[in-house]
Amino acid sequence: MTALRETVAPACRVLAREGLVSGILGHVSARTDDDELLIRCRGPQERGLRRSDPDEVWRVSTDARPVDLPDGFALPKEVHIHTALKRRRPEVGAVVPAHPPAALLYGLAGERVRPVIGAYNIPALRLALGGVPVYPRSVLISRPELGEELAEAMGSRDVCVMRGHGIAVTGETVEQAVVRAINLDVLLDLTVKLVALGVTPDAVPPTDLAELPDLGSAFNDQLVWRSLVAEVEAEDRVGLVS
Repeated sequence: MTALRETVAPACRVLAREGLVSGILGHVSARTDDDELLIRCRGPQERGLRRSDPDEVWRVSTDARPVDLPDGFALPKEVHIHTALKRRRPEVGAVVPAHPPAALLYGLAGERVRPVIGAYNIPALRLALGGVPVYPRSVLISRPELGEELAEAMGSRDVCVMRGHGIAVTGETVEQAVVRAINLDVLLDLTVKLVALGVTPDAVPPTDLAELPDLGSAFNDQLVWRSLVAEVEAEDRVGLVS
């Protein structure tokens, strides 16, 4: 469990560095077993997501009850995003809710993603091909029934836009969920910018799609994750974030 705590904390730092969360708003969770998960909590010495520490990651049950939460710490208000998805979907090992600006613009504009990029970002292309569902309510997911609504809107997809709010992303691992969230942000940002330019490119043709390999999680997730964490750690060593 210590190793998992030491993955959730840098996941928060990576998301902050990449601009998907800011300040104290955002959280990451990882399943430990069928009944519990670890989640980044807010404590008495809160310094923001970019400075997240393993000591801020604590256990919670899948019915949103704190298990070992110390005095002075609080679960995220939107813990029900995490618990609802993990109750419904046993394959989900990690959940990332985040607030990238592109997701906000995308949801409010009522746009839809299209598979218009290829080798530039193959995982983002795959997300576009599968479609990105939208949860239409601009609410804080602060009650169990709202978590269930979001999970219903998301269905079996690994990503969802929450209109007027942000995104919810799942993965088998924390690493996969974080990298998937970053790829979704790339896709939504591209979509919003194309709309602003008034450009509607053709979709990638089937002949080109056939040339794009599935490079697998070891490449798409683990290598990207390592590079992202290395960048965060390098900034920390030189004191860019204190």
